[in-house]
Amino acid sequence: MKKKHNVLIVSSECAPYAKTGGLADVAGSLPKALKKRGYDVRVVIPKYSFLDVRKYKIEPFIHNMGVWMGDREEWCTVHKTEMDGVTLYLIEFNLYFERSGLYHDEDFNDYLDNPRRFAFFSRAALQLCRDIDFSPDIIHTNDWQTALIPAYLKVWHWDDPILGKAASVLTIHNMAYQGIYPKSHYGYIGLGERNFTWDKLECFGSVNFLKGGIVFADIVNTVSPTYAMETKTSDGGYGLAQYLNDRGENYTGILNGVDYAHWDPETDNLIPANYSIENKEGKAFCKKELQKRFLLLENPDIPIVGIVSRFVSQKGLELLAQSIEDIVQSMRVQFVILGSGDKRLEDFFKWLPLRYGGIIGSYIGYNNELAHLIEAGSDFFLMPSLYEPCGLNQIYSLKYGTLPIVRATGGLADTVENYREATGEGTGFVFYEASANAVYYTVGWAVSTYYDRKHHLELLIRNAMAKDFSWDKSVLEYEKLYKKAMENKKKG
Repeated sequence: MKKKHNVLIVSSECAPYAKTGGLADVAGSLPKALKKRGYDVRVVIPKYSFLDVRKYKIEPFIHNMGVWMGDREEWCTVHKTEMDGVTLYLIEFNLYFERSGLYHDEDFNDYLDNPRRFAFFSRAALQLCRDIDFSPDIIHTNDWQTALIPAYLKVWHWDDPILGKAASVLTIHNMAYQGIYPKSHYGYIGLGERNFTWDKLECFGSVNFLKGGIVFADIVNTVSPTYAMETKTSDGGYGLAQYLNDRGENYTGILNGVDYAHWDPETDNLIPANYSIENKEGKAFCKKELQKRFLLLENPDIPIVGIVSRFVSQKGLELLAQSIEDIVQSMRVQFVILGSGDKRLEDFFKWLPLRYGGIIGSYIGYNNELAHLIEAGSDFFLMPSLYEPCGLNQIYSLKYGTLPIVRATGGLADTVENYREATGEGTGFVFYEASANAVYYTVGWAVSTYYDRKHHLELLIRNAMAKDFSWDKSVLEYEKLYKKAMENKKKG
């Protein structure tokens, strides 16, 4: 296939190397889909100190690379590896990336120098292009951590022989995280006082990384059509709705795709038995193993509700905390919960198995193998999100025949079709109100379907497993987005 364009994807995380959420999954899978379409695509991430160099075959590439910041020059090292045929560069700078976490410490306190860490990383990604003579047609940035790149391109690199033609794309994976920091960091960021204004980077006296990206990028998108509409409202825009609306047709929503090479029950090597839409015997075995692993009563006739989530307010787990005891006291159902984050929620879910032994199991932390086992062994998967830009776990659940129970918001609304009792159509169970009562009654609806409408349950599972949310469709939307970004770049 003829090479189409050069694409540089810059991200603060990328699966499987460094991950806190869906951004990592997209940064790890979209490049592969673009490469299949004929693009010369490269990815840049920080080289966090916890990365296993041997496991991922990460090797030194550039020993000394100078990066000009606003008030000094920093010197870093670049490493590289191959990610299923896609070149991945890793920026090593121990002052900023020799940490236990990506954005915060073990107590979930943000690193105070985050604005400097990711301003430097953004400049380093651009400098790398110059040092290796890679001239991108598109630089695809993600979230606030790399949202300064469109500004750097227009302020400092507009006539650069390597970077001057590059069109910038900013993908917003979560509007709530904007990168708002004191102006004291602005000198280091180095974008000049003329850009520290209300209509560019300034936000109530502070600097707002994401706002700057929205203003300077050639085109902006988010990760589902419904979330794009929600973020243009005062409630969903978190103070930036005006700037998103100002972008008009240059702000859109593209649903994330899924890399089924890693999330398919027919081929998944992390689950104890494989299965398919035509032969689901392996799913029953996975359920048995899940019950064993979480010390639940081993009974194939009791439905399991699975949860894999970060414990943050966005995910609506407060609603579950308020309703889960009423659920297990009034319904014959089991829960398995995997996640970490808010310490109060961690403590709550950690102690539940002691109070409800054999009925509720939990694991505080993240474990990829357990995440796959929960997807495969559960009957239902609960996501009571207050908002959800896209969500990937509900899409994984569909493929694994694990029916999603979700709130109708963002990408959840775009991917889960509500069960219709009259016909048996649908792929899951959907509720609208963000309340503990809504969680209680919708879980009850799913559980009653499990026991009382087996013929509909089987139909729902078949419908769910037949859905295709691979990158094959979404990558075509990104191709259109890139084309429009390049057109906008030419117009100036």
